[in-house]
Amino acid sequence: MDNSILNPGLNRRTFLKGSSVGAAAIVADMALPFKSVAAEQIPVADVTEDKWVWSACTVNCGSRCALRLHIKNDEVYWVETDNTGNDEYGNHQVRACLRGRSIRRRMNHPDRLKYPMKRIGKRGEGKFKRISWEEALDTIADNLKRILKDYGNEAVHVLYGTGVDGGNITNSNVPYRLMNSCGGFLSRYGSYSTAQIRMAMQYLYGERSGNSPDDIANSKLVVMFGNNPAETRMSGGGVTYYVEQARERSNARMILIDPRYNDTGVGREDEWIPIYLGTDGALAAALAYVLITEDMVDQAFLDKYCVGYDEKTLPASAPKNSHYKAYILGQGEDGIAKTPEWAAKITGIPSSRIIKLAREIGQTKPAFICQGWGPQRHSNGEQTARAIAMLAILTGNVGINGGNTGDREGTYDMAPEWFSMLSNPVKTKISVFTWPDAIERGTEMTALRDGVQGKAKLDVPIKFMWCYASNTLINQNSNIGRTHDILQDESKCEMLVGIDHFMTASMKYCDIVLPDLMPTEQEDLIPHEAAGNMAYVILGQPATSRKFERRPIYEILSEVAKRLGDEVYQKFTEGRTQHEWVRYLCEQTKSRNPDMPSYEEMKKVGIYKRKCPEEHVVAFKDFRKDPQANPLKTPSGKIEIYSEQLADIANSWELAEDDVIHPLPIFAAGFNSVADPKKEKYPFQLVGFHYKARTHSSYGNIDVLQHANPQEVWINPLDAKQKNIKDGELVRIFNEIGETRLPAKITPRIMPGVLGMGQGAWHQANMFGDRVDHGGCVNTITTHRPSPLAKGNPQHSNLVQIEKA
Repeated sequence: MDNSILNPGLNRRTFLKGSSVGAAAIVADMALPFKSVAAEQIPVADVTEDKWVWSACTVNCGSRCALRLHIKNDEVYWVETDNTGNDEYGNHQVRACLRGRSIRRRMNHPDRLKYPMKRIGKRGEGKFKRISWEEALDTIADNLKRILKDYGNEAVHVLYGTGVDGGNITNSNVPYRLMNSCGGFLSRYGSYSTAQIRMAMQYLYGERSGNSPDDIANSKLVVMFGNNPAETRMSGGGVTYYVEQARERSNARMILIDPRYNDTGVGREDEWIPIYLGTDGALAAALAYVLITEDMVDQAFLDKYCVGYDEKTLPASAPKNSHYKAYILGQGEDGIAKTPEWAAKITGIPSSRIIKLAREIGQTKPAFICQGWGPQRHSNGEQTARAIAMLAILTGNVGINGGNTGDREGTYDMAPEWFSMLSNPVKTKISVFTWPDAIERGTEMTALRDGVQGKAKLDVPIKFMWCYASNTLINQNSNIGRTHDILQDESKCEMLVGIDHFMTASMKYCDIVLPDLMPTEQEDLIPHEAAGNMAYVILGQPATSRKFERRPIYEILSEVAKRLGDEVYQKFTEGRTQHEWVRYLCEQTKSRNPDMPSYEEMKKVGIYKRKCPEEHVVAFKDFRKDPQANPLKTPSGKIEIYSEQLADIANSWELAEDDVIHPLPIFAAGFNSVADPKKEKYPFQLVGFHYKARTHSSYGNIDVLQHANPQEVWINPLDAKQKNIKDGELVRIFNEIGETRLPAKITPRIMPGVLGMGQGAWHQANMFGDRVDHGGCVNTITTHRPSPLAKGNPQHSNLVQIEKA
């Protein structure tokens, strides 16, 4: 490795020449002298002695893992992880996975951004010129002031991003605070991960909640629909450890329902049931049919806690026979009984296995029935999420130890203090997935057709966008070709500001690109996200000094705020430096957790863990005990199997012919489904699963992870034989949207008719040429048509063809 990355005084010309970013993507003005950044900083470890500091990996995997970074000569050369405590069940060590343990390869990577730059080519062309910080910040502030004056605050948007997801100050949402300090911005609702399930559970339960995974110690059966914690929560801060340890205690039988034999199985499960993509709702309906016809439902629970299961609890506004039981038995509007035979034709699961599974669920209590975020990330995701949750409701497994809500597993929260984003004066919101439409046809977007919230329609399109630690602009957003075309017209979105660590596919489209410090290079208080019944916070310290001209996000936005006026600057900073904010957040968190060490002590111990005082988190436990005293956040205060709100939406919104919003959790095939006529031309379903080599696109450029987990497309041996594809052979996967190429992995771990690719691979295509992607980026071929209710991303609903390249 070129040591110039470790010393800003070494020859930058030599260094940039050896860098793919410097040589291919940047036109650098090397005449600019190096200028050190004068700013308040926490002292770093001695540059000559061998020292170590606590820090954390804070990418968006649901974990926040402690790191012990060893430093010598101002460089991290060795990475350890949590070694505190006895590593016992309920108080385990928060050990990083191989991604977090490779953090030094990200910190010391030769392709890291080093200087502020402005674009000098077309958006996406990757041509930039180095500029000074003063010019960069002035350009951003001048354009922001102009756009606020000409179009108003609704014309500014902060793009969804999770590249630095876990920190407090180092968080992708920090531009929220800046914009809220100067009048607000066009906000968003939902997320790329959970838009459909979040909306679905809001109408069913009033909010999302689930039992913590450690509560499986009280379960007799675990049924996972598309849930794969071994890969999506695979590190020490996640839930994989809990699931295995809890099952050792309960000996609960575990059944996985997934089109792919995922790593949560691989011999640890009792059974894998493969299923066609997007058909989980049909399976749930058939399971309900058996539960109802064989008298295995918890009728007392349904009568007391639910609305709309049968005629007794059906709202007065609902038509006769519009309850859930009538739908399942074929007495409703469609007249189709949801029998196992009916579902077998849709799901690919034999009817005999459906009957057996239904009896297992109905006769085994308590049962931990859960779903990952895969089944809801479809064109019919809202309906699917509610349909799966019905299995927990029908069997009365909600609100009890060993049971669950049908949602993903929950977690204990120790109520850490968060860096406030302040209140947004602009109440208008769009779905997180529809920002390209808000650029292209903003004033045409309405509440009834596009899900605009806060007003009937948008008054202005997006004209200015912050892209901080976000590869969502291109890589992680659907239909990359369409987004590329929208961004080419610079009269639409007039200013794109990118702040990141690398020249990602998204950064190539930004007008100004700023080099960010990594969270491991600055101080922050880092709360956990998903850690079962053990909550924790980590106090991270800067491991090294700043290199080149990188700056932390708080300082960058403080400088922009200063240029917007003293009032904005004071509101954004409240007179505090980043160090002072971190001390304040630490002290406030300690005030709620008296046993937590002080700030100075936390610098030594690194991590504070606190176990749930009730041992396990049980969702809606108080509601189950006394529904009158502890009502849910639904209009009725009960579980709304039939939703009057959704009935109103279904009758008032403008929907496409195959978009379904329904008051009941019915099965709807959705677009790009196994039943779509388009399947004749594009016969394979394609799923983009979460992959061990990356967290979304983070860590996607780390060589050792790429070699250990190469980007491949999974294909069943029967399909490979029919297409004459050999293992490791280069294939092309394409549809009407685009084409990507990558090697084939022939494996029986995926069901016939389905292909699987790890999502998050870095897009590698000439967008001004043939646009064929050579990186295996799944969003080259995913649709940007949103789901009906949440307007979320259906990135698992894809129909494609596969051939030899």
